[in-house]
Amino acid sequence: ATVSKRVGAITQSKDIWVYSYRMPPEINSSIRMEVGIEDCLHIEFEYNKSKYHLKDVIVGKIYFLLVRIKIKHMELSIIRRETTGAAPNQYNESETITKFEIMDGAPVRGETIPIRLFLGGFDLTPTYRDVNKKFSTRYYLNLVLVDEENRRYFKQQEITLYRRNEGERGALEGDETELE
Repeated sequence: ATVSKRVGAITQSKDIWVYSYRMPPEINSSIRMEVGIEDCLHIEFEYNKSKYHLKDVIVGKIYFLLVRIKIKHMELSIIRRETTGAAPNQYNESETITKFEIMDGAPVRGETIPIRLFLGGFDLTPTYRDVNKKFSTRYYLNLVLVDEENRRYFKQQEITLYRRNEGERGALEGDETELE
């Protein structure tokens, strides 16, 4: 007696991870901007650079030039904005990665608030811009001031994140710059 059995194709799938390493940018200028509300509020903020590796530290400061509104607190957040698809069927999704309060109470004219945000503790990916004109991942620093009437004033600034080869960690001199 012969037993015959049909066996279909056997398939197996596995997830793979691809790491795309980038060299540190040669030009990494600081971000400096003055924002405000005419005759009410005028602030200047500065971040030490605009491009950060995934384990970097964002160093900055906020300087109050004019304060005529009662500010309750100020917070800084990192926002990831993903875009998929092509226009007109584009889908956008924003996610707040972290949010923390950097000031509590009303500031006075001339006050400086230091910023130091360590990126290593967050689930971040590199910035991707228009991959095959169908996909983007962008990151923004969002600075929010809240007044006593719970009105929110904000300014977003795009930053670029890149994955650095871990073998280069000790080889980079001047990787962290201090603001004056």
